[in-house]
Amino acid sequence: MKKHINKYWTKVSVILSLLFMITACENSFESGGFDVNSPSNVTSFKIKGTSGEIDQKTGKISVTMPYGSDITAVTPEIVLQAGATSNLDITTPVNFTNPVTFRVINGNLYKDYTVTTVVLSPVKSFKINGVAATINDMSKTITMTLPEGTNLKTLQPVIELTDGVSISPASGTTIDFSNPVTFVITSNGKSVNYTAKVGVPVTGLVVAFLGTAATRAEITNMDEITAANWFFSTFSGAKYISFDSILNNTDLSAVDVIWWHFDSAANLPSVAYNPVVTAALKNFRANGGNLLLTSFASQYVDALGIVPSGKGPNNVFGDFPPNGFVDGNSWGMSFKGHENHPIFEGLTTYETGKANLLQSGTFRLNHTAWWFVPEWGGYVNGEGWRNQTGGTNLASEAWDNNLDGRVTIAEFPNSATNKNVVVISMGAYDWYNETNSSGTPSQANEFINNIKLLTQNSINYLAKK
Repeated sequence: MKKHINKYWTKVSVILSLLFMITACENSFESGGFDVNSPSNVTSFKIKGTSGEIDQKTGKISVTMPYGSDITAVTPEIVLQAGATSNLDITTPVNFTNPVTFRVINGNLYKDYTVTTVVLSPVKSFKINGVAATINDMSKTITMTLPEGTNLKTLQPVIELTDGVSISPASGTTIDFSNPVTFVITSNGKSVNYTAKVGVPVTGLVVAFLGTAATRAEITNMDEITAANWFFSTFSGAKYISFDSILNNTDLSAVDVIWWHFDSAANLPSVAYNPVVTAALKNFRANGGNLLLTSFASQYVDALGIVPSGKGPNNVFGDFPPNGFVDGNSWGMSFKGHENHPIFEGLTTYETGKANLLQSGTFRLNHTAWWFVPEWGGYVNGEGWRNQTGGTNLASEAWDNNLDGRVTIAEFPNSATNKNVVVISMGAYDWYNETNSSGTPSQANEFINNIKLLTQNSINYLAKK
């Protein structure tokens, strides 16, 4: 009997030991958070003598470098917990322009770290009449839009600079911004030129926000509400138009641009397909009206005959509350080859022709209605898509330098005299960050100004067509 009992407790001990080992391993992996006191920790991380901030709970290392620092080929200084090793080869210079991920191992435990390095901008802020400009260090541009009617000839910018940097013309100088102005920025004996462009909305522009609700006050979708609030605060000539009002023959002849941002459902509402509505909007276009279609509204190009029948977006998807998720990566777009297109003017880019719209760590529903080009629809590539749809693919996913993967921003029709529809269809075009699955408020989206500027540029561009 004693022999059987010993065997029983031996088995129990083995099982408990295995459970303990599994739990210990899981605690050091990404299972709801890192083990803060793990033996596989990075205890110090430096780039060119600048220490990074290490968050042991998330594995994020943030390094802020002085203005002018070259981070394209750097050998970092890393201190690890005793006995730990890393797969990051520090004998070869590393490019920290984009986030760098590496693994630290100690026995059978490991942790993954991601290093994000930011080089300080020479200009911390550039404001005129309290309005902040968008500063793009990649393109060396300073861009802003002031309220309609602003006199551009006598403006005084208030400029805040990084330590050790000077600028000419200086902060507080009265400047004529009727045309682009060159600012000379100097640090450590070296100078670079930044071009400042200050604009105002098109004078007398009549723009309309189209919606399924009877009135603007009755909109219930938070993404649509947020977009509408920005729209009405930006354009003095803004008005709200409902689909029901179009059914009742509302006069659209005085409207320059209609923007339909539909985020409520993957399928468009039946009222949008009512023959009276589609006829009215086709007539609006035929008489010089312009359309901006965003989020799920991108699908409307088919019903309005903007593309040949069946050639609308072929990849439509997305979550709805309470579903959704938080991604550790920022989402953006590539507009390589179209860097000079007016709708991209002034965007903050992380490399030439590439800009982020949705920051890592923000909650997202990924509402997408784009064209999936390579495998579906018989398009093969961007050229095939252009030939079959009559459109111009202006942007794709961030990794797609040739714009042959996904059509995320498009312009129709492809004519030098009649480009009067712009479509923005990717999941990164997200106006409102819902709470995450646990009910915790999402962090603010660092790139929301890119979404606002992209939309404003599109409306102004369409109004001039």
